Order: sequence, then structure tokens, then C-alpha cells
Amino acid sequence: MADMMADITQFIFLEDEPQRADIIFVTGGAYACEGHRAAELYRAGYAPYILPSGRYSVHDGRFVAVADEPQRYPGPYATEWEFLADVCAGDGVPREAILREDRAVSTWDNARFSRRVTDAAGLAVRRAILCCKSLHARRAYMYYQFFYPKTKFFVCPCDIENITRANWNTTPQGTALVMSEVEKCGKQFGEMFVQRMQGIVYDPDEPSMKDRWAGVK
Repeated sequence: MADMMADITQFIFLEDEPQRADIIFVTGGAYACEGHRAAELYRAGYAPYILPSGRYSVHDGRFVAVADEPQRYPGPYATEWEFLADVCAGDGVPREAILREDRAVSTWDNARFSRRVTDAAGLAVRRAILCCKSLHARRAYMYYQFFYPKTKFFVCPCDIENITRANWNTTPQGTALVMSEVEKCGKQFGEMFVQRMQGIVYDPDEPSMKDRWAGVK
């Protein structure tokens, strides 16, 4: 059992030492810690740009609330991008260094729409830092690596809900969340790789899931 838990920990909780990069990506969400981590790395000179990504969760249909620092960031915020940009700016990042992606409604969208933004800006992303939630690190990395196949990524996550690589399997909440990530990695990437074998090509310029449901082109 201990070996199995260690293998799951190693698989899910990716973390690298930060290195100089062309950009810092921030996955969407309602946790300020991702923005704080990105701003910390920006101020330390690791990259000249930050790109937070996110409209809101496809499951909620709106930005519900800030999860970890609601008193500091009362909003209201229309999108995850607006919230995370506010966090970064409040931590000293110039607004002109914060790029915008505010249509994504899933991690898949975060990655592919971020690719749309960097391509439109003419940015050659050879090296990138990825700021995300620690228990979400593997899945976030896999999606961003899929849309940036030639990019070297450095995953620099933050912990949420007091769930860490050291204690995730000691509580029902931590165990459920991490095992859900294991399941999603297998299911979502299994489907993705099968479709690639079938010749299906994903276009980063396609609308998001939410836009497709609403008929947006």
C-alpha cells in the first residue's frame, strides 16, 4: 500500500525548481494562491509576462466566489481571469505584463486558448512556468504540454485546502480529490490519445465548450 501511495504522489504532485522562462501560465480557478505564486516568480525576474486563463467553471456557469481569500478580494468578479489578474496586480505585477485569456471554462480550454493568445502576440514560448494547484499539477501539465509540445515546462504549484503531497492520503477530502485527478488523467487523456490515433486534430482557435453550447462561433 505504501508503495502505491508513493507512486500516486509522484505522479500527481509535480513540482520543479523555477527557471528563467518566456512566460508564466496560470490555470483558471478561484484560489488566489496561484496568482500569488505567479506574481512572486514575476517579481523575482523569472519571466516577463503572466498569462492567467479562465472565464469560469463550465459546471457553475458563472464565477461563484473567491475560495481562499474572500475578504481580501471581495470582487465582484465576472471571470477567473479578472480575479487572478487583480491578485497579480495587487502583488506588484504591472498590468501591461498581464496577458488576457478570459474565455476558458475548463483546464483543456486554459491550455488551448492560452496557445491562441501567445500565438496572436507573436510570443515564441520555448520555456514556460506553469502555476497551478498542486493536486492538479499533473493534469494541468499534460494539457499545456499537449498544446505546447516543443516547450520546456517548469511546474510551480501551490497547495489548497491544506492538501499537500505529504498528507493528501490522510483525510477523506484529500484522498477523494487526488484519486479523482488520477481518474481524470486516465479517462481524459485516454480519449485524447485515441482520437489522435484516429486523425482528429484539435484546433486552439475553436470556441470553448461553453461557447459551443451557446452557439458562439
